[in-house]
Amino acid sequence: MDPEFIGELFAPFGAVTLRRMFGGAGIWSDGFMFALVFDGAIFLKVDEASIPDFEREGSRPFVYTRAKSPGKIGRASLSYWRLPERLYDDPDELAVWAGRALAIAQRKKVAPRGRAGATTATTARKRTRNENGRSGK
Repeated sequence: MDPEFIGELFAPFGAVTLRRMFGGAGIWSDGFMFALVFDGAIFLKVDEASIPDFEREGSRPFVYTRAKSPGKIGRASLSYWRLPERLYDDPDELAVWAGRALAIAQRKKVAPRGRAGATTATTARKRTRNENGRSGK
C-alpha cells in the first residue's frame, strides 16, 4: 500500500508512519505499532475484548507462514485482525477503531510479561542463597 494513502486514511486519527518489516509494513503512532499492512490489507492490533467486534464485522485474523516453502501451513496471529471493509469509507469510525488498537498496543507494551520481567519471592530467595555461597537450586 502507498504510504500517502495510509496517511490519508488515518488522517482523522492522527499522524502515522510506516516501517517495512517481514514482507509488509508496520503502522506506527507515538512510537507504538498498532496496525500492519500485508498483501494490500490493513490489520489492527486486538485484544480479547476487541476480537468479538472484528468477528461481528466478518473480519479474520492475520495469517502468516513461518517459511516460504510449499506445504507450510499458515498460522493465525492472535494479535492482529483485518480492518473491516466498511471502515475504508468511514474515516471517523476508522479513527475510533485505530484509537482502540493504539490503546491496546500501549497496554501490551507496558504490561509485565510473565516471570521474565518480574522478581518473585522465589527468585529473591535464590539470589540471597547464591550471595551467601549456597546453591540456588
